[in-house]
Amino acid sequence: MIHIREYIEKTVVISDKDWELFSSKLENKFFKKKTKLLEVGETENYISFLEKGITRFVIPNKKTEKETTFGFCFKNEFVSAYDSFLTRKPSLYQLEALTDLTTWRISYNDLQEVYQNTIVGNQIGRLSSERLFLIKSKREQSLLNNSAEERYLNLFKERPNLIKEIPLKYIASYIGVTAQALSRIRKRIS
Repeated sequence: MIHIREYIEKTVVISDKDWELFSSKLENKFFKKKTKLLEVGETENYISFLEKGITRFVIPNKKTEKETTFGFCFKNEFVSAYDSFLTRKPSLYQLEALTDLTTWRISYNDLQEVYQNTIVGNQIGRLSSERLFLIKSKREQSLLNNSAEERYLNLFKERPNLIKEIPLKYIASYIGVTAQALSRIRKRIS
């Protein structure tokens, strides 16, 4: 749980009193590899901090039996279907454990209580939302402005753990190409 406080305090100092309230609301939860943390159509009720493991954001397509990977979260990051969490509406995508996960999570209602009863709660929420927005915006711009090869090279440079720990078929989907196209890109740059 100490990693959560360290993560938060990279942006804002949290008092012991505020930390006590926040940490009292956290629930430790384990998920086995390939477990769905959230299914399409469910409303996201938690924000989880990954103490261990990797998650994948997936849009399944039942008609073609294909799926699109559009995001990953790693150890020491927060994960949530955040749009569903905020709007309280069903998610259009699912979250999947790519590895065994150890998480600390807080429910929507408990987080609202933290926002109302702590000095830094709203600031943490705002900064976290801004961080998620910037990640999403950067990804969208990359898909619009960069070639698949550039996206792969940027991914390799910015998140080398992603390349090492995630199956290539998911990386291909993430950068918007087929597994065969990714194989050709990798061969070209080798």
